Order: sequence, then structure tokens, then C-alpha cells
Amino acid sequence: MSPPPRQRPRPARSLAGQLFAVQVLIVVLVVAAGAVLAYWLISDRTETSAERQVTSVARAVADAPTTRQAMLSADPTAVLQPYAERVRVDSGVDFVTIMNTHGIRLAHRDPAQIGKPFLGHYLPALAGRTFTETYTGTLGPSVRVVTPVLDDHGTVVAVVSVGLTLQSISEQLTGPVVTLVLVAVSALLLGALGSWLANRRLRRHTHGMGPAELSHLYEYHQATLHSVREGLLLLDRGGTVLLCNDAARELLALDGEVEGRPLGDLGLPEPLCAAIAGQDALRDEVQLTAERVVVVNTSAIGAGPALGTVVTLRDHTELQALSGELDSVRGFADALGAQAHEAANRLHAVVSLIELGRHRQAVEFATAELELAQQLTDRVVGAVSEPVLAALLLGKAAQAAERGVELTLTEDSLIDDSLAGAVGARDLVTLLGNLIDNAMDAAIEGAAESPRPPEVTVTARNGSGELLLRVADTGRGIDPDAVQKVFRRGWSTKHSGRGLGLALVAQTARRNGGTVVAESPAGAGAVLTVRIPLQRTAGVLG
Repeated sequence: MSPPPRQRPRPARSLAGQLFAVQVLIVVLVVAAGAVLAYWLISDRTETSAERQVTSVARAVADAPTTRQAMLSADPTAVLQPYAERVRVDSGVDFVTIMNTHGIRLAHRDPAQIGKPFLGHYLPALAGRTFTETYTGTLGPSVRVVTPVLDDHGTVVAVVSVGLTLQSISEQLTGPVVTLVLVAVSALLLGALGSWLANRRLRRHTHGMGPAELSHLYEYHQATLHSVREGLLLLDRGGTVLLCNDAARELLALDGEVEGRPLGDLGLPEPLCAAIAGQDALRDEVQLTAERVVVVNTSAIGAGPALGTVVTLRDHTELQALSGELDSVRGFADALGAQAHEAANRLHAVVSLIELGRHRQAVEFATAELELAQQLTDRVVGAVSEPVLAALLLGKAAQAAERGVELTLTEDSLIDDSLAGAVGARDLVTLLGNLIDNAMDAAIEGAAESPRPPEVTVTARNGSGELLLRVADTGRGIDPDAVQKVFRRGWSTKHSGRGLGLALVAQTARRNGGTVVAESPAGAGAVLTVRIPLQRTAGVLG
């Protein structure tokens, strides 16, 4: 026998449904309590009003001259009965009873009760006191007032009782109670409708999830935010930070409270803030922070009018450094390929000279190029003991020769062994490689506009506790208005450039505690100088 199928657990009621039930219950209780309180107030006021009515009528009858004069006549009933009935009809009370001091009725709504004892208390009235009581008489339970009739000497000569039956009082409550019930039902329906509309909206926003599901979703959300390696920022439509995960804090070097602050107040580079705040979505755009290279992507939140922006950040620092090294190696390879091609041409020329019997000319032709190359190699090796920097200079020299640029290392250049370990090899490649590349591009552009051959002059030395890297070119120079902008991300004189090289130079210099300065002497191209304090850098690294 197969086991009975397991029953599927009933789905938990959604948060909106639970809130709706609670709200309806609260509305019902509030309306019911209000209705009970209102009924109690109406009933109390109706009874108080009834007591005041019968009291005023009873005193009016007791003080009337007709009543006192009738008590002096031989047949009081003949006068009092029509008078009491007329007062009863005019005042709207249920009965007006007049009795003598022995409690025998002299006037009553039912003539058959005249001459019979009064049903109720009247002795306090004989003592001259007016009182109110609820008593069951011939007309049923009633609220009555009993008051004495005094003659001119203050002697009690009769007693008057005026009252309203409880049934009559209840009939007076019927109208207000019906109105109260209608108001209560209307309030209940309106409250239920409002709760339903509010919870319908809440259900739409919570996607019908229950409290447990929302709690789990929040826990998953928090765990995901703090575990992903990508930086994540959430901004509202005004640019205020709503959320910043741990990776974003690390990539952007943010300290303290971030949520609730405008993006522009976080101390981030202006180009990065402008790119994030722009209308267009970013796709894998490279931006610079104070110490890192980051890849930025942005996307609008929500359909239609954007609720804000989600920003993702990926660390691109190491990859950018490797990319720079790769570009340098590719440049070296291209230069070596070009040199190999030229060497083959020169070798063919030497072979041809030998075949023509011009051995001396062949030797001179072969050694002339070697002497020039060896002179540059000896100059670099003799002045620069840092192997990475020396290799970079030799490679850039070959690349410059291939592009028709004369690259010169100044006589005062000297890099000794004290640089070892003070500045990282990748930082050296980033600094000097980008400076030389920028200078060669500028010199070539300047040569296209003037007869002066393109030249690049490099100065590299470490002395007096600092590393000095200076690169000068014979290009057009830098516009004075743009001197402060050349190291910003995106600035470039090339139409197809991304303006990243000099920005990386500035970032690397700042990261090592140094400075970078751009100058443009009149008619002398541009001069870019990097200064890095070696003692501070070594202390940081150590």
C-alpha cells in the first residue's frame, strides 16, 4: 500500500493580509467602543432631560394658584382633573397625578384610579422635600418627581407627582440610536475600505510576501551586499547615498557614515562624481580615485521615472598596471621588429659592399650604427642602476627611434641603488612610461606644425631624499588654462585618446606621497616633473 500523499503546507498569509485583518479588527473594536460610549451618553442625557422636564412640570403644577385654590374647595377633583390633563397633554409627560396628604389620588390620567391610594413614595414630599424616583405604577415603570403643594402659610396641602414611563424614554432614544447605528456602520465600512485600499497598495509593494519571507529576503540582501567583491552604491534621484557596501568603502577609501550623505560630499574625484551623476548609463568606464583605478557601471532603478541609480565598482588597479606593462612590452616588441628589419637591410648593404670589394666602407657602415646604439646603452646602464627603469628607457629609446623621435637622457641623470625597494617597479613603469609616451605623442604632433624635429628629453635621478623624473618635449606645449586640468581623468589632446595616462601618473605620484607638476615654457613645449620623497615611501613600505 502506497503511503498517503503528503499534504502541502498552507502558504503563510502575506504581510498585507495580516495587516488588513489587524486593521479591520481595530476598526471594529474602535467603532463598537465608540458606539457603546455614544449610546451611554445619549441614554444618560435623555434620562437627565426627562428628569428636568418632569421636575419643571411638577413644580409648575404645585405652584399654580389653580391647584392651591382647588384644595380649598369642596370638590377638588372637579377642578384638578381637567387641569392636570391639560397640563399633561401640553407638556408631553405621561401622567400628572395630584393627591391629598393621605396619598389618595384627586387627579389621574385614568379616571378610574381617582380616589385610590397613590402607588409610590410620597412621605418625603409631606416633609416639604422634592425628590425623584423610578417606580412601577399603574402605567408601568416610570421616572417620576414628587413635590409638595404649599398654601400661603407654607403648609403642605397636597402632593403632585409627574412622570415619564421608561417606554416613553426608550422611544425618545430610538431616533438617536438608529442614527448612531448608521454612523457606526458607515464608519466601519469606510474604515474597512480604507484598510483594504492601503493593504492592496502594500501588497503590491511587498509582492505578496509574508513577514518571514521579507525577513529572509533582508538577511539574504545583507549577506549578499557584504560578501560580493564588487563595490555597490545605491543613490536616490537627488544623488544621496542610500546604501554603500564594504567593497565600495574600500575601493573609494570612504570612512565614517556614508548613507544619507550627498555623493559630492564624500571627497571623491570630480570626474568620477560627474560620470556617476550623468544622465547616460556607464558601461565598463575606467575612472580614477585617489589610489585606485576602478571600472564603473551605472543603471537606473525602476521603470519610467528613475527612483535612483545603482553603481557597481570593480578594482582595475592591478589590471591597469599589467596593461601598461603589456603596452610597453608590445612597444618594445614592435621596436625590436623594426630594428630587426633595419638590421637585415643594413646587413644586405654590408654584404653587397664586401662583394664589391669595398671592405673598409663595409666595416665603417656596419660599426656606425652599433656605436650609436652602444653609446645609448652605455649611457643608460651607467646612469640607471634600477634594472626595470633601465630596461624601460632602452625600450622607449628604441620605440622613439622607430617613430622618428630623438630620445635623450640628460647628463645629470643618475639612479643609484638607494631607489631599490623605495618605489615599486610597476609604479616606476607607470610614471616614466606614461610620461615618455605622452611626450612622444606631443613631440610628433608639434613636428607636424613646425620644422623642428621631435625630441624628448628625460631626466631621472634620486638624490637629496627624493626621486625626480622629468620629461620635456618639443611639442606645442600646454594651454595655460589647461595646466591644472592635464592630470584629470579624460583630459587629452588626442581625438581618440581616453585621457588616462597622465591621470595615472598623478594618482601613482599621490599614492607614493609625491607631486606632479606640468609646465609649458614659451616656445619650449611641455615639461612634466614628478617628485617622490624616498624616505617617506620607504617608511611606508617598511
